[in-house]
Amino acid sequence: MTRSPSKLERAAARNIVTRCLQARAGENAIVESWDHTMPMASAVVDELRRVGGKVLLVRDDEDSWWRSIDRRQAPLLGQSSAPEWAALRAADLYVNFWGPADTDRMERLPESADAAFDYTPAWYEAARKVGLRGVRMTTGFATERRARQWGRSLPKWEESVARASLVAPEELARRGARLFRALSRGKMVRIIHPNGTDLEVALAGLAPRLQDGRPRPYRAGDSPSGMLHQIPAGSVDVALDSRTVEGRFRANRRTNIWWNWHAGGDLAFVGGRLASYSFEEGEDGFVRQYKRGSPGKDRTSVLKFGLNPAVHDVPNLETVEAGAVALQIGGNRYLNGGNRSSFFSWFSLAGSEIAVDGTTVVRAGKLL
Repeated sequence: MTRSPSKLERAAARNIVTRCLQARAGENAIVESWDHTMPMASAVVDELRRVGGKVLLVRDDEDSWWRSIDRRQAPLLGQSSAPEWAALRAADLYVNFWGPADTDRMERLPESADAAFDYTPAWYEAARKVGLRGVRMTTGFATERRARQWGRSLPKWEESVARASLVAPEELARRGARLFRALSRGKMVRIIHPNGTDLEVALAGLAPRLQDGRPRPYRAGDSPSGMLHQIPAGSVDVALDSRTVEGRFRANRRTNIWWNWHAGGDLAFVGGRLASYSFEEGEDGFVRQYKRGSPGKDRTSVLKFGLNPAVHDVPNLETVEAGAVALQIGGNRYLNGGNRSSFFSWFSLAGSEIAVDGTTVVRAGKLL
């Protein structure tokens, strides 16, 4: 039997529904959960109903999903049913919990199983047309298997994610305002750290994007998936000129991209390209994806600056940790950048000093 949501989870759910989604009475909402995220999903459903929302709860069953994968029915999983499409076309709000929970098996999925997610482009297209706004709940990545793998306490991990979900979006926007202005008019960014990081990159001259957890319906020029914000939220993302980079970047936070991860990434850039790399953990997975990537994979593309003060070295929240910076290589189409590579990955660093055109905006990992 699924446990009841905790007091902390209920408080986080209220913040998400009322301040992030700004749900209104009469709006139609879809909440999509997996087995392991049902307690938090239950809290979100309760809060949506509390403000007068009408809710459809969709529960994805882990056991049957994996049985379909074992029967090589990934293409069938990648075809949403007619009732699902009908529900999406009638929805105003969407709350998604990542899953499934068996991260070990997800890491081992063959390339052929990618077909299980073929519905994604059509889903985004439908969401854009109906003016959907929604959130994706990072708590879905906090699982027993990952906790054991990384030597973490699952209850403490889940608590950290919930507390980070309590930070008001207005607070995140306020904390990112000065950084946003500097990046809007800046040209060059330099990142240094006592661990040997000394990197200089050029901005692409495109407007930064504030990810404060308040999604809006799609507008022309937005990312195709821009109607969905990550929760916990808190980052300013800016596109880079992929032709200009020099120096070294050494990550000191684990990087988590869906079910893939790596740690201790050490990258050297020469003449605008990635010249060499090494990892403390997760190199095999990175290399496998990198080899499959199209041109542009060896170019820098995005900087993500974290804003969330409740995050300190929390798995899957490395890009929103206040004062941390993540360097992305590969594609940056979601920011209207010019790098069209099919590959992307990022590398996160906490505790650095960062300057935009010579003016310090982060010192010793603290936003100024």
